[in-house]
Amino acid sequence: MAATPARQAPTARGVLFVHSSPRALCPHVEWAAGTALGEAVNFEWSEQPVQKGAQRAEFYWEGERGTGAKLASALRGWEHLRFEVTEDAGLGTDGGRWLHTPDLGIFYAQTDTAGNIVIPEDRVRYAIEVAGANTIELHRELRLALGQAWDDELEPFRHASDMNSVVWLHQVG
Repeated sequence: MAATPARQAPTARGVLFVHSSPRALCPHVEWAAGTALGEAVNFEWSEQPVQKGAQRAEFYWEGERGTGAKLASALRGWEHLRFEVTEDAGLGTDGGRWLHTPDLGIFYAQTDTAGNIVIPEDRVRYAIEVAGANTIELHRELRLALGQAWDDELEPFRHASDMNSVVWLHQVG
């Protein structure tokens, strides 16, 4: 009788931030994320104060390398969804960050061990070549490479988590 292979330990982890989702879409978002992760998931949804009627959720995940891309791909088809997926860098591997907004679509960038976006050398060279001596154009190209437009659009939605209840810890003794 052959032994049943043990499930491999997760090699990657990250966070799925659903910044805004219409209430009716929430169960579908959970289903798509669960499909990408290979197991059913339940999010703890809360009101998104920036957009009336929208919900928000954060979900910490673990899985194989590339799971962040699977999550982003599973969610990118919905027009009214704002989300962000991170996959932490691992031993010998880069991390990743995927941002999605209804107006801009999806943006991907690799990240370092601290979570900073890393712009590959070829992308920097391209920005320099396109800009020539025009510093304003160079600035525009670098902002594009950093996903600045996505960050600008998502920032108000990110701050919604700052409005969640805070648990204060007091020093005892």
